[in-house]
Amino acid sequence: MTTGTPRHSPGSQGSPVPPPDGYTVHDLLSPPDIPAHVELLDGWLSSDGPHERFHGIMTDLLVQSLRGTVPPHLKVQSRMTVVIDERNAPEPDITIVRAAAVRGGDQLYFPVRDVLLAVEVVSPRSAARDRDTKPRKYADAGVPYFWRVGREGVDDAPVVHAYALDARTRSYRLVGTFHDEVKLDAPFALSIDLTALDRL
Repeated sequence: MTTGTPRHSPGSQGSPVPPPDGYTVHDLLSPPDIPAHVELLDGWLSSDGPHERFHGIMTDLLVQSLRGTVPPHLKVQSRMTVVIDERNAPEPDITIVRAAAVRGGDQLYFPVRDVLLAVEVVSPRSAARDRDTKPRKYADAGVPYFWRVGREGVDDAPVVHAYALDARTRSYRLVGTFHDEVKLDAPFALSIDLTALDRL
């Protein structure tokens, strides 16, 4: 098991060199060696780099809307690390977690057991991870709900694909695809006006 801080290669301008057996959660959560908003997937670090404007305003819209309706026993978080196991700690764009799991302003992560919903807003650099790798890991770890958010059609209109966990198969099943309004009863009753994106 690797628990030392990451090394840096000569002439790499500070780029971390992976340990022989890959990075662990200990490495990821040991600043300042690892930059902010980097994910750990199967022992490898990855970053989306700069995000498009759509990514930012869509994330803001969803966070604001969810916080306006979330019940007191749950909290909405943005870009917080979720620790699945020693070699996997993704950073969903949005998570809904149990309020009891929120410990304070200096908190760096949430254990996956406290996550009820993980939301990924797809960007070109992260499309494969957002559509395949991360949903599989969330499902296998038992996260009850997952949303994949993107743009579709000739007008690049926003769309939300909502999924619920099939506990028997540890995989997600589609429960709805939403273009103008997200209306769901779980993880709590909610309604989100996606057309409001045009006003942001």
